[in-house]
Amino acid sequence: MPENPAVDLPEPTTEKPRPGQLTFTAPRRGKPPRHLADLSPSERKEAVEALGHKGFRAKQLSMHYFERLVESPEEMTDLPKAIRDDLVRDLLPPLLTPLVQRTADDGATIKSAWRLHDGAIVESVLMRYPKRVTICISSQAGCGMNCPFCATGQAGLTRNMSAAEIVEQVVQAARTLRHGDLAAGSATPEGAELGSEDDDSTAPPVSSGPSRISNVVFMGMGEALANYKAAIGAIRRLTDPAPDGLGLSARGITMSTVGLVPGIDKLAAEGIPVTLALSLHAPDDELRNELVPINTRWSVDEALDAAYRYYGTTGRRVSIEYALIRDINDHAWRADLLGEKLNARGRGWVHVNPIPLNPTPGSKWTASRPGVEQQFVERLRAHGIPTTIRDTRGQDIDGACGQLAAATA
Repeated sequence: MPENPAVDLPEPTTEKPRPGQLTFTAPRRGKPPRHLADLSPSERKEAVEALGHKGFRAKQLSMHYFERLVESPEEMTDLPKAIRDDLVRDLLPPLLTPLVQRTADDGATIKSAWRLHDGAIVESVLMRYPKRVTICISSQAGCGMNCPFCATGQAGLTRNMSAAEIVEQVVQAARTLRHGDLAAGSATPEGAELGSEDDDSTAPPVSSGPSRISNVVFMGMGEALANYKAAIGAIRRLTDPAPDGLGLSARGITMSTVGLVPGIDKLAAEGIPVTLALSLHAPDDELRNELVPINTRWSVDEALDAAYRYYGTTGRRVSIEYALIRDINDHAWRADLLGEKLNARGRGWVHVNPIPLNPTPGSKWTASRPGVEQQFVERLRAHGIPTTIRDTRGQDIDGACGQLAAATA
C-alpha cells in the first residue's frame, strides 16, 4: 500500500452535524456484500449448501480466511478449481480497498485508510508494543456522537459498518504481521499502552518479527454500541476458536463508549468478558453536556452507574478515558470530584486513563500543561484510584485518539 498522504480521496457526503446534535440512526446506504464473517458457523454451512455445494466447504473457507489468512483463491488448493471462484465470490468478497498507509514510531505504528464498497472511508491503527500487538478499529464510517474535540465526531455519521467489515480490519492487520511489515515496538516508560487494561506485567515481550494480534480496541471511528448488532457479531467472530473465528481472547478486546447506558447493560448481559472503556471527559454534568453531548440523554451518574453494573456483572475492571483539555476539564477540583464519584460506588472496580488531548484541525482546544496533567493524576491517586496517562501513539500521522477523520488520511 502506498505511503502517500496526498492521495485523492472522495469528498465526504455526510453533512456536518449542528453543535450538540446526536445521530443514532445511520443514514441508509447500499448494504455491504454478504461475507463469511457476517455469518455464524452454522449459517456458513447453510449458505454454502444453498449455493449447491457440500456443507463442509464452509469449514474449509473459514480455515483459509481466519486461520491461514489467505488472500488469493489460487492458494485455496483444497477447494476444487471448478467451484473455488464461485465460493470466494459469494462468501469472501472484497470489503476493504486500501487507500493510504502511513507509519510512525519507527514503523511500529501503521495507520491505514480503507475505502468501503460504497465509497465511505474508515481508518484503523496497528501498534506493536513490547508485550502486545494492538489494533484500534472502526465500527462506523464517521460518528453520530458529535463530541466537539474529536475529529471523527465533527465529521458526522456516514453509515454503520457490517460485522464483516469490522472483522476485516483485524484480518488485514494479521496479514500485515504475518508478512513482517510491522516494526518492533519500543517500551513506553511513562504511559499506558493502548489495550493494556489487564495487568500483564508478567507477560513475555512479543516477538519483534511476525506475531499474533493480542488486543483489539473499538476506539477508532464510530460509537460501537450505536451499531450494536454488528459490533457484537464482530466480537463473536474475533473470539470464536479457529477456524470458526480468529480465536482471540475476549479479555484482550476493549469496547469503548461515550456512555450509551442501555448498550452498556446489554453488553454486560452478553456473557463475553470484554473490557469496557467509558469515555467520560468530565465528572460534572454542566461541562460534560458540552464535551460529550450524549450526556444530555444519560448523565454522568447514570453512565458511571452503568459502568459499575458492568463490573458487577462481568467482574471486569472498567477503564475511564479522560481527555485532558487545557483550562477546560483539567482542574484539580474536577479530579477530586471524579475520585469521589468513583469511590462512592466502590473500590477496585475502575482504572482511569487521562489522555493528553490530541490536536485536530480547527480545534479551539489544546492539551493540558504537563504540570497540570501531573497534578490531576496525583489528585486521583490520592483518592486511591489507579491512574495512568494514556500513551499517544501515532499523533504525528493523525492516528491518535480523536484524530481519525478519513479525509486527512
